[in-house]
Amino acid sequence: MTQSAPAEPEVLFTRDGQVGHITLNRPRSINALTHGMVNAIQAVLDEWAVDATVRTVLLTGSGERGLCAGGDILSLYRDATTGDGTAASEFFRDEYRLNASIANYSKPFVAIMDGLVLGGGIGLSAHGSHRVVTERSQLGMPETGIGFVPDVGGTWLLSHAPGELGTFLALTAAHVRAGDAIAIGLADSFIASDQISALIDTLATTDAEPAIASMSQIAPASNLKAQRSWIDQAFAGESVPAIIDRLHASTAEEAQAAAESMSSKSPTALAVTLASLRCTRHLPSLEAALEQEYRVSVRAQRAPDFTEGVRAQVVDKDRQPRWSPPTLDSVTRARVDSYFAPLEPGEPQFTLSDRVTGTSAF
Repeated sequence: MTQSAPAEPEVLFTRDGQVGHITLNRPRSINALTHGMVNAIQAVLDEWAVDATVRTVLLTGSGERGLCAGGDILSLYRDATTGDGTAASEFFRDEYRLNASIANYSKPFVAIMDGLVLGGGIGLSAHGSHRVVTERSQLGMPETGIGFVPDVGGTWLLSHAPGELGTFLALTAAHVRAGDAIAIGLADSFIASDQISALIDTLATTDAEPAIASMSQIAPASNLKAQRSWIDQAFAGESVPAIIDRLHASTAEEAQAAAESMSSKSPTALAVTLASLRCTRHLPSLEAALEQEYRVSVRAQRAPDFTEGVRAQVVDKDRQPRWSPPTLDSVTRARVDSYFAPLEPGEPQFTLSDRVTGTSAF
């Protein structure tokens, strides 16, 4: 009887000199993030935080397609259709704690954001202290296309982007390249993809700042930065219908494309996403934003548009979601507000007030 080969670990942890290397290892799914991966990464980060021999943490993804295509939405879909929502709530809880841990990590956290970096992949990388993009990078928060909302601290990052660039990215679910990612504030440094291996080798013996600086190049120009005029004017609208009206009134060809893109997204997700971004601008910290995102995400995962969006885009792949309600005009203020209300006593609660940040041992 032939025995099957043991399954590859979903995430690899290796040491090379002074660097602790985390490799997401689900290349067939572009390293989509599972709950087990979240817990494993958190445990290792806690361990390395107090290990004096680890001076830098490095995050990469296996395969050629990208760092991470986001969370494992099929697991969330199955929990929404056949479960009771508990698995999703626990995943969000642990994932958001990991996002906060990365943002507050006591040692340099270098994320190589090569290829696709979407949704949960942004949460793993864009909160790091050193965020590296390449000419192959494509970053985005595509949640409104599946009836969900930006999370993993995405509302914090996008609401603090220059002008309304973050609002544009969240509502259109667009992907951006390296120059735009740096302009928006999702990345810091640009290197050529053929220098990734050399950078990884250098980090084993050289601290993060000089290692990255030695290979950094001038980033490509930001197309979005050049379009700030119409983006800021349109996406400053007080509601999604107002934003779409402003886009239609714009003479910019790109504005019409943005309006067309938004027309295919979940009306409820668009309205809740805009409200999330506007609320987050007034929150004091990433942790407060993550706590708000948790309430919104729990509600969104249980709402009909999420299961319908995943069905249309991932399960049946007919690309014909039937949103409920189907139009922006039918999304009431009360419906949007319900996503932000405190969770009921019997629902899983989430707070970051008990989170302990690791401290450096050197």
